[in-house]
Amino acid sequence: MSRITLKEVEELAMLSRLQLEGEEAERMRGALEAVLSYIDQIQELDTSGVAPLTHAVGFACPLRSDETAPSLPIEAVLQNAPRKDDRFFEVPRIVPKSDGRNEKSGGAR
Repeated sequence: MSRITLKEVEELAMLSRLQLEGEEAERMRGALEAVLSYIDQIQELDTSGVAPLTHAVGFACPLRSDETAPSLPIEAVLQNAPRKDDRFFEVPRIVPKSDGRNEKSGGAR
């Protein structure tokens, strides 16, 4: 039995702003199922003697110390914002509400 449903594929496509047409959703479901199966195979490997990595290849990553600095005034930060609400940027909602609808008007913080 498949671990990912067509409804989940359609939801992922919506969140990714992809429009799947015809048989594309079914092909995507199969591709995602193959990825999950591959992950299962990898999880079966004994990696107890393998050191954890942050990247596949080593490279120098120079770090700098954190230094406290004054923040920009909120007016300067928001001066070129296309839409704002008080002290916040106003952006379109892309995550569905609990009822499954996207809100096209208004914004989210």
